[in-house]
Amino acid sequence: MAAHGITHLRGPADPAPIAAYAEELFGHLPRADQRRWAHAYLQGLLTTPGKKSVRRLAAAVSTSPTASQSLQQFVNASPWEWEPAREELMRWVERRAPVRAWTIAPTVLPKRGEHSVGVHRRFVPSVGRTVNCQVCLGLFLSVPGHNVPVDWRLFLPDHWTDDKVLRRRTRIPDTVRHRPLWADTLDLLATAAARTSLAAVPVVADMTELPSVAPLASGLTSRGFDFVVAVPDGMQVIADGHLKSQPAGRPAASSSTLSARSFLAMNSRRHPHTATVTATDGEQRLLRILNGLVRVPGVREGVGTPHRTYRLFAEWHPDEQRPSRVWLTNMVQARMNELLALTRLRAGTAAAVHSLREHLGLLDFEGRSFPGWHHHMTLVSAAYAYSRLAVPAEPPRIVGLDRRSA
Repeated sequence: MAAHGITHLRGPADPAPIAAYAEELFGHLPRADQRRWAHAYLQGLLTTPGKKSVRRLAAAVSTSPTASQSLQQFVNASPWEWEPAREELMRWVERRAPVRAWTIAPTVLPKRGEHSVGVHRRFVPSVGRTVNCQVCLGLFLSVPGHNVPVDWRLFLPDHWTDDKVLRRRTRIPDTVRHRPLWADTLDLLATAAARTSLAAVPVVADMTELPSVAPLASGLTSRGFDFVVAVPDGMQVIADGHLKSQPAGRPAASSSTLSARSFLAMNSRRHPHTATVTATDGEQRLLRILNGLVRVPGVREGVGTPHRTYRLFAEWHPDEQRPSRVWLTNMVQARMNELLALTRLRAGTAAAVHSLREHLGLLDFEGRSFPGWHHHMTLVSAAYAYSRLAVPAEPPRIVGLDRRSA
């Protein structure tokens, strides 16, 4: 048996395509054993049913009794850079499918214990209780039929970056500091923009849990991104009609602000709007859309420049007599059908996160370190991309994935 026990990988009858894919993404790794273990971990994620523990992954790809220890070493302790692999992954996806949008998805990863990097207690509205968890942001390329993750940021609360002992124990780099989620969002987008050679596409993001959307809207606008962002329905806005008599650059009076929910209800009584959309069953349906033009208090604007106008919109739920998720966009001239189509991408990203959790080991990382977490997330993302796009005409049969999700 060769060193490290991975000369003979178990798995698919024809592992050559996976090996070539692994070499394309992880060929930058300086040592041959690192490249082999990247291939092994990737193949294990794709072929191991159930929980993707390191022990189970090792057993699926190697007969060596030391494979589990070596795989754990590769993911948690080996000092390899994950950014080049993510850049290659993004380009690999772009070559295989047209990218419609970049989608940002906040993701909660429940954790046991207190020692994994970034773990903290947080109230999660979707489950209605406080959980012990990590929180991260994923950037997904929305292509026809799929939303493929290509980059991640791990949210680190203040106490994780201010405590020297915690930083050293979990190997948080000196350059990494606590940042709010909106700042991590802008960083993800700036990184993606530097990596792609394609034309700009809209940004779709769910920011309903942000305490303030203004910093994100400012950053997206100043960087030239077109965006459609889900926002809290209590977010304060200023009706566009209140702005005409105010000098540019001067803050609006507080009396002219109201919640997004109140604005939509008031404005849509005056200006009702409907849109025809194609539902998932292929039928065309008529939707009532609440929408109107607003300013966002706190968005930075230069003196002497015109007021920045956004469109606020939501679908009306007649059964519940309330608007659905509220969206903010700077694409004020876009057709409503185009905007609604972009909002639908959020559901596809949520489905992708569910598949990553259930079938590809998103929650199964056993280490505690910052580099280890990023290594695991890179490999999980690579496995997901391969399972969806490697053979477009005939998706590969991956153990542990049902035919509907594959």
